[in-house]
Amino acid sequence: MNSEKIVFTKPSAIDGMAVNQLVASCPPLDTNSVYCNLLQASHFSETSVAASLEGGEMLGFVSGYIIPNQIDTLFVWQVAVSEKARGQGLAKKMVSSLLERSSCSGVRYIETSITASNEGSWALFRRLADQLEAPLEESVMFDKQDHFKGKHDTEHLVRIGPFSNKLKSQ
Repeated sequence: MNSEKIVFTKPSAIDGMAVNQLVASCPPLDTNSVYCNLLQASHFSETSVAASLEGGEMLGFVSGYIIPNQIDTLFVWQVAVSEKARGQGLAKKMVSSLLERSSCSGVRYIETSITASNEGSWALFRRLADQLEAPLEESVMFDKQDHFKGKHDTEHLVRIGPFSNKLKSQ
């Protein structure tokens, strides 16, 4: 696959089903309805990115949005990378490509939520903090008992920033 070109695009509603199938193939990610993925790919296209083989299969997807009343903060909702594309830095490249867009020019913070056991996501966001030369802070966002009534692990809020939005040595 290294010889095949991966292209980064703004998703559209046409990508919703592919996003849904990709996320379903990436445990421990929480799956959403196809309708939710259609909204992610259309309403949030300016702050989301799809990574696909040129003219073909979707290999990765990042959904995000600018937090209302915090226009300097990009919340990364979900990061999914196909098993065949893992280990190549695709997730970091997708988030980096978002920060390069004009729609994210005012972003000085990245936030996301991660469960304690999701080692891949922790590693990704630590690498991003290093790349951005910015501090990473962690706190509880949604508690297992208080918010999920024991049916989902605690989601930890990860906040990176402030940063200058000038990416360092990708």
